[in-house]
Amino acid sequence: MFIQTEATPNPATLKFLPGKVVMDKGTADFRNAGEAEASPLAERLFGISGVTGVYFGYDFITVTKESAEWQHLKPAILGSIMEHFMSGAPVMGGASTLAEISDVEGEFFDEDDETIVATIKELLETRVRPAVAQDGGDITFKGFRDGTVYLNMKGACSGCPSSTATLKHGVQNLLKHFVPEVQAVEAL
Repeated sequence: MFIQTEATPNPATLKFLPGKVVMDKGTADFRNAGEAEASPLAERLFGISGVTGVYFGYDFITVTKESAEWQHLKPAILGSIMEHFMSGAPVMGGASTLAEISDVEGEFFDEDDETIVATIKELLETRVRPAVAQDGGDITFKGFRDGTVYLNMKGACSGCPSSTATLKHGVQNLLKHFVPEVQAVEAL
């Protein structure tokens, strides 16, 4: 098994491409070892000293570290991913609906704004998310209130130094262009 790695705009996050489908539906974002209990693979990765975040996309895994150097962490992470896929164990345990629920749970917007929200979601799905996934992250809709779109940043996007620029200059400008009611974009 050959696993490729790619740098992301976030220096604390590295993208791993195992050459297999990781999550066939939805995504999963683990910010601590306690959350990782829903996934045998995430648990295995959090067992490596220095790992502080794990995110699963369709065909990639991003791992976030604290202070350790990638040259020391990367071999252990590659070994853990390879061992997991070779074992045939599932990526997600019994709580595989975690990813599907977290993408919809807690959305907020006024019923009168339903058509605006539908347009915002379509733009995020077709234009923003594919580009962000290239960098090992994800952006999902959380809410719309008083002209402000609230988004949830995951994976490499979470805590990335360039995420503010991505939000303000990329996503905000795109949404304002296509949806005049949008005045601002904020990360939750």
